[in-house]
Amino acid sequence: MRAAVCRRPGGPEVLEISEVPVPAVRAGWSLVEVKAAGLNRSELRTRQGHSPAVSFPRVLGIECVGVVAASTDPRLPEGTTVAAVMGEMGREFDGGYAEYALLPNSLLMPISTTLSWDVLAALPETYLTAHGSLDALGVVPGGPARLLIRGGTSSVGMAAASIASGYGLETAATTRRHDKIAALTAAGVDHVLLDTGDPLARSMHSIWPEGPDYVLELVGARTTVDSLHLVRRGGTVCVAGSLSGWTIPNFEAIAMIPPGTKLTAFHSDSLKGTAGTPVLQRIVHEVEAGTYRPNIDRVFPLDDIVKAHHYMETNQATGKVVVLP
Repeated sequence: MRAAVCRRPGGPEVLEISEVPVPAVRAGWSLVEVKAAGLNRSELRTRQGHSPAVSFPRVLGIECVGVVAASTDPRLPEGTTVAAVMGEMGREFDGGYAEYALLPNSLLMPISTTLSWDVLAALPETYLTAHGSLDALGVVPGGPARLLIRGGTSSVGMAAASIASGYGLETAATTRRHDKIAALTAAGVDHVLLDTGDPLARSMHSIWPEGPDYVLELVGARTTVDSLHLVRRGGTVCVAGSLSGWTIPNFEAIAMIPPGTKLTAFHSDSLKGTAGTPVLQRIVHEVEAGTYRPNIDRVFPLDDIVKAHHYMETNQATGKVVVLP
């Protein structure tokens, strides 16, 4: 089979299309014919060598969708459409950048859908993260509430905007690029704020003087403290992304979290496998109904995986990048 193998840490060029053996099925694992895989910035960091636990060579890819080709699990007969995400895919064992992937049965989520493979592949990691993050914030459909999404043109940000629009929330979102404003508006965002690197307070308070009720923080380390001071008193900030890194320098909780403000987090590993199956199925139905948007930016063939990683690394995407084996 063909696979994009990351031979060593480095730039996009370290991803090589290679012929490798199709993995043999073993107890507790199923062979999935990969039909499409969404790309994620965590894979970029792993490729760059920022995941010390990952050894090379490795087939990257923390998510994929496809069809069960061989299985020992009666719950997963051959031909079943499945999605898989996280659970050390593309890190501890080979992931979705290949024509076939051998995956733990516990990770596989059987899905019923009429969506095309590229659309289905745009959903698991992004929409499960967005959905779980809004749950962690305490957002509920129909309630009068204001949500700020920092990092709005990321794939998770676009998904969160789509869900929040379906919920009836008033939303604002940030972007660093003027040419991405229209995409956020199309995703259902009510107010788009240009993030110039300065604190957002002035532009934020011109829209909502008391601040948003909720902040979905996808930029991460660089802006989390600022978000804690933007949200209204008693509001909640959820960190669910790390576009600017993993750690907040010199973070002092008592000094940096305003009284009454809540700080939480969400990681998509919480909705992998059985826990995520009903949630992902509902998301698929909402996309099929036109309530949610898949927000695909661009689709690459697997042979162009180097170009796809360069495209992602240079922040050209507005939404999800998908690869088709």
